[in-house]
Amino acid sequence: MILRAAAVFSDNMVLQMGKPVKVWGHGMNGRTVSVSVCGRTASCECRDNRWTVVLPPVTEYGGPYDMTVSDGTERVVFTNIMIGEVWIAGGQSNMELELQNEKHGAEELKNLCKDIRFYYTKKNAYIDEYFYLDERNGGWAMPDEESARCWSAVGYYFAKRLAHDLNVTVGIIGCNWGGTSASNWVDKRSLAKHTDLDSYNREYDAAMEGKTEEEYLSELKEYNDYNARWQPLINEFYANNPHGSWEEAQAYAGPARYPEPLGPRSPFRPGGLYETMLRRIAPYTARGFIYYQGESDDHKPQMYEALLTLLIDEWRTLWGDEDMPFINVQLPMHRWKDDEDTKNWCIIRQAQMNVYRKVRNTGLAVALDCGEFDNIHPVDKTKVGERLALQALYMVYERLSSDEACAPVIKEGYPDGDAFVIKTVHADTWLINGDTDGFELAGDDGVYHRARAEFSQNRILLYADEVTAPVTARYKWTNYADVWIFGGNGLPLAPFSTSVI
Repeated sequence: MILRAAAVFSDNMVLQMGKPVKVWGHGMNGRTVSVSVCGRTASCECRDNRWTVVLPPVTEYGGPYDMTVSDGTERVVFTNIMIGEVWIAGGQSNMELELQNEKHGAEELKNLCKDIRFYYTKKNAYIDEYFYLDERNGGWAMPDEESARCWSAVGYYFAKRLAHDLNVTVGIIGCNWGGTSASNWVDKRSLAKHTDLDSYNREYDAAMEGKTEEEYLSELKEYNDYNARWQPLINEFYANNPHGSWEEAQAYAGPARYPEPLGPRSPFRPGGLYETMLRRIAPYTARGFIYYQGESDDHKPQMYEALLTLLIDEWRTLWGDEDMPFINVQLPMHRWKDDEDTKNWCIIRQAQMNVYRKVRNTGLAVALDCGEFDNIHPVDKTKVGERLALQALYMVYERLSSDEACAPVIKEGYPDGDAFVIKTVHADTWLINGDTDGFELAGDDGVYHRARAEFSQNRILLYADEVTAPVTARYKWTNYADVWIFGGNGLPLAPFSTSVI
């Protein structure tokens, strides 16, 4: 068969309601390709063995429908198609974490929401013959216990809430890979245009300098062989010593050598997954993006605001929609028990907040209370998915007010005598579930001291006996701590530092 639609089009797919629907694929030059679905038809001539049509918007939810793709000689029919809401779920391991491994996943798999469908973008780091075969073996999955095991738990809970509130079928396109930097998901040529962000390219060049591809492949094989021996030993150690330290684990199994060697087959190379995953699903018509990432860029936290801003712009450009909604998860609390608190995650969280404030049509799901000490992969993803959905229901679907959907965030802060005034939004009332610690004040010397807090409507007064003339204030400026302070809507007060807002 010569006529083909892109692999992301298959039986059981969800098409976005209310937007022009782009369909593309390969065919024979000179033939006219027509695509029809739900009474809409569009045609184009196939050139350079490629074709793209844009169908008029379907203005009502519903289905199932069939889609027909024809060039007058060949014909492809996709069945069981729903018109609904489509979202792209991007990021790294916390977006990737599968429903079968999630805290409530076993129960959820037995009672799946029937109005969710999922497309799993194949995780391939480089393009070869296997790449295309693997891609063709994929497709949109229906919500059954077996297929849903590997769905993104965050994506599932997000879609479940939308399906319930909107009474529609929701399609999630999972496009994520654990351990990845945001630099893996943007065009490396765009990174090169930014002096700081080009450091990701320079690191790759340094890793490959003077090295042939054969030498790189030899290193990769040696790494994979080592890791195949090492991982079972690590698993064995923690099975027998669940509270053992990382140093003890490595003494038992050998030193960790993650990540793999950087090179042309590494998923961690700049722009790699932009080419092998993101571009394979773009520009499938969707309502917006949900994104959970940042952990793997904590070694360069000062660059993250620029990197995330670039990523949003790149993805919107790739989809041809400069206002496409982008909803981000602010990193929760986290610290490994053997690590000191370097406060690098504080800077990532602030970068995410700054992007939310500055970049149009973005949302922020504050998840400060959703972390686990000594575990970078919290297993309860219900709150994260729900909070992403709250943002969508407010900013995209206008079903909720901002005070219902948004966490309390600082609006402004200033000294007032021996007090420091914090004005917030989205906190008409407060829920204090424990200690009110986490607030700190500093004077001209820049030394922070614990502060006590007095709460009123959208207002917090801070005092510290050691700081009689406060200059700056901050809240939960730490990689990990317990979280006790919530707005009346049940969402946690977002962390802040008045010295960086």
